[in-house]
Amino acid sequence: MSTERTWVGPSAPERLSILHGTTSIAIVGMSDKPARASYFVSTYLLSSSPYTVYFVNPILAAKGKEVLGQPVYASLEDLPEAPDVVDVFRKHDDLPEVAREAVAVGAKTLWLQLGSWNEEAAAIAEEAGLNVVMDRCVKIEHARFHGGLHLAGFNTGVISAKRQVLA
Repeated sequence: MSTERTWVGPSAPERLSILHGTTSIAIVGMSDKPARASYFVSTYLLSSSPYTVYFVNPILAAKGKEVLGQPVYASLEDLPEAPDVVDVFRKHDDLPEVAREAVAVGAKTLWLQLGSWNEEAAAIAEEAGLNVVMDRCVKIEHARFHGGLHLAGFNTGVISAKRQVLA
């Protein structure tokens, strides 16, 4: 198995276009644990973005759990609408199947979080006409494009290329 990366992802302007064209995001692999990346990203998206955010986790859904006041769905197929972006927090071996599910429900973009890279999943999604973003965080990308990315990850309200001096 080759570990060489041959896939080339969308440029910054293309990622910005994806986010501008997005109205809904499904977080696949959502956790109810605040220390998990999916929880942190979801908290940000719910408070700082215009997107409708859906959570997908079959284990939490089977328990009837809500996370951050939102229902948790068992699968992408169970969502009330096809999400524009399927943002995936799952292990490497699960990614091709999630890509197939994203294609099946009519998603527009498969987005694999930081540290996730699976060229098979990318090929499945791209062959069906989906955009693909890998090894990038949707929270970081949204904040970067909207002028609110501070070193600590919170909104500074300032858009500048210069590092801000804290008094």
